[in-house]
Order: sequence, then C-alpha cells, then structure tokens
Amino acid sequence: MSAAVRVERLTVAYRGRPAISGVDLAIDAGERVALVGPNGAGKSTLLRAVSGLVEPAAGTVELAGVPIGGLDRWAVARRLAVVPQLPSLPFSTTVEQVVALGRLPHEHPVRGLRPADRAAVAGAIERVGVGHLLGRDARELSLGERQLVLLAMAVAQASPVLVLDEPTVHLDLRHQVEVMELLVDLNERDGTTVIAVLHDVGLAARFFPRIVVLDGGRIAADGPHAEALTPERIREVFGVDPELVRLPVRTTGSPIR
Repeated sequence: MSAAVRVERLTVAYRGRPAISGVDLAIDAGERVALVGPNGAGKSTLLRAVSGLVEPAAGTVELAGVPIGGLDRWAVARRLAVVPQLPSLPFSTTVEQVVALGRLPHEHPVRGLRPADRAAVAGAIERVGVGHLLGRDARELSLGERQLVLLAMAVAQASPVLVLDEPTVHLDLRHQVEVMELLVDLNERDGTTVIAVLHDVGLAARFFPRIVVLDGGRIAADGPHAEALTPERIREVFGVDPELVRLPVRTTGSPIR
C-alpha cells in the first residue's frame, strides 16, 4: 500500500539557499505526526512542499502514490487540506462563507453546493465550535477565532490528509487543548491522516504518537517522543536545558492522551 505522503531526497531552496535538503519521509494513512524543531529548521517549508505550494529544487513528493506535480490544484485539495499559520482574507466574507470554501474541490461546477456539501459545512462548524461566530465578517475576527474558522473550513473539505502549520499559535490555552483533542478525534474516529507543525514540544509529545524532529533542513530524529525528544537531543537541537522542557510521562500500558 502506498504511503499517504511520501517525500524522497527532497530539497527546497529559496534564492539558491536550501531550506530543506535531501529529506526522506513516509507517512502512512491514519498516522498522526508532529513536525518540531527550532526556527528555521525547515518545518513549514516541508509542509509547503507536501501541500504543493513550493516547487522542489530536487526530489519528489507523492500523495497516495501519485506525484504531486501531476495533479491539478483541485485534485490535490481532494487529497489534502491545509490550515496555514497566518490566515489572511483579501475581501469581506462571512464565517459560513469561509467554511463553505472547503467544499469547492467537491461541489458541482454548475449547480454549486449540494445538500451533502451544506451538511458537511454545518457539521464542520459544529465540530470545531464556531457556531457563535456565524454571520460575522471573518476579517474582523481575532487571529485565534480566524484560525478556528480556517480549521472548520479544512474539516468541511473532508480530505483524507490534513496538514496544519502552527494550528495553536494564536489560541489561548483552553482552545489549544480543544484543537489538539479535535485533531485526535479526526484521526482516530475519521481515519484522517494528520501532519502538524508545532513549536510546543509538550503538546506535540502529549497528542502525537510520532514526532519528526527537523534541524538545519534535515531530519534529526523520527519516532515516539521518548525516542525523538531525548534530553540529549533537546539540548543539541533546541539549545535549551532539557530540565526546562516538560514532557508527558507514559505509564506502563497507558497511551498518552
């Protein structure tokens, strides 16, 4: 069976300077994977390459065994939904209209939204908990509220792979935890493959079974948090005292949730 996402020998450069170099990574359908690392490590660049938003200088990206370069944007969107780090909206639009954009890859080209599409939009609004924002201009929302609306749009998109770039960066503590729990639910109940860039290694370790550590544009570690985020690696990659980093402790036979 093909991996949901596979990159091989991937190099992406900006102005001739590599942001990631020679990266190999395979993520199977149904996995929940966090990408962590210091600023400039290449996390967001890797996510953008997986999403088809940047052109690799070398290497390949495949979605479910299909090279991403051979897919048009709607075909990519049916396979993969993206929640960006810094949401911006160029024109006035209501919250429900933003969420409905998630159905564009699926809607009929002439008839527009069908009943199934409208049901998907309503379900996403309820699942993410943004119903109290309906009717408001999305540009007037706080950054955290806007982030939740874009997450609802991605949920409405119902693609088998969901990638998120710092989904909790603008959220307060309660909403951070709620978003992490939603991602776990999407993964475990719906079977959605979830790939998220996170700065908070504590959140990553608590909610993601697999941690990929990037450093200097390369993968420094890949595995469960107890293997990927050892004290030595935290000191080496992040340059901080590992005693200052609070990670969950797994008790025998109990999953981290």
